[in-house]
Amino acid sequence: MLSDGLFDLQVNGYAGVDFNDPSITPLALDMALEAMLADGVTGCLPTIITAYPAELRERFRALDAAVAGSRLGARMVAGYHLEGPFLNASPGYAGCHPGGAMSDPDIALVDSLEAGLDRPILLVTLAPERPGSIHFIQQLRLRGKATAIGHSAADFGTVRRAADAGMVLSTHLGNGLPQQLAKLENTLLAQLAEPRLHACLIADGHHMSPDALAAIVALKGVDRSILVTDAVLAAAAPPGHYRFAGMDVDLTPEGAVVQPGRANLAGSALRLDQAVRNVCAWNIADAPAAIAMASTNARRALAWPAERLGLALNTGRIEWDMALQPTFVGWNDN
Repeated sequence: MLSDGLFDLQVNGYAGVDFNDPSITPLALDMALEAMLADGVTGCLPTIITAYPAELRERFRALDAAVAGSRLGARMVAGYHLEGPFLNASPGYAGCHPGGAMSDPDIALVDSLEAGLDRPILLVTLAPERPGSIHFIQQLRLRGKATAIGHSAADFGTVRRAADAGMVLSTHLGNGLPQQLAKLENTLLAQLAEPRLHACLIADGHHMSPDALAAIVALKGVDRSILVTDAVLAAAAPPGHYRFAGMDVDLTPEGAVVQPGRANLAGSALRLDQAVRNVCAWNIADAPAAIAMASTNARRALAWPAERLGLALNTGRIEWDMALQPTFVGWNDN
């Protein structure tokens, strides 16, 4: 079976390389991108998580320089995903993001982070209940950027207003939430009920059970469900201790990424081709639909920003064998 290449909207690192590391080099980035390409991924949005403004500027400039100097960056990296710092800092919502670095949405900060970069920030995840969020979403849309809700306690009305303003995605829906929520008046149900939000989902069996994932896909629909990894540098790497965005994290033998001494997850070690196989093995979707959830659906979510900015979301070609193992066979412009 031949398909377009997979596209990961949320990947923080891969194969031992941390995209949030201010010392990242073109050689290191190519190592990560080569490993992703071997797993069927032909495009991605490297993701920078919450940090203080000076740290964010340093990380974006280092990442952008690595992309510009790398062999695969020009083909595989259309732009970047900024996850934070405009998130809900309350316990249970912040996850592994440093709450002290969080702030209300600031369009000037995004502009300053993007200034001088070769590649744009294409996607911003925020908590739309923070003051100024609706205007911020509108302004980002005018700049040709997509927005997503994540690490948020937004209620039904706030989710609806965010979608009215142009928000299009839910970042890792079902995660970045407290273990206990109100029975009905909660942000998970509000986001599930909003048809304009496509759901990004981490199908690793750690962020949510196969049954929970199946329920969300059934409610959202396959066409509005997108597989992402939220991978950190421990993806495609052995179990052990790692440093991610200045934090200590451990990849357990069971495949979960955790902060030592804390119960919450800190990203994942999921590979996107494994997410496709998981969705099929768990009888959530057949192979063509699962592949579309990790490729076509992701690109569709970025279609308007890409068109607005004149960007090509490179597809590439992937051949899948009977066991759904991918092989890269070439770029579509060859």
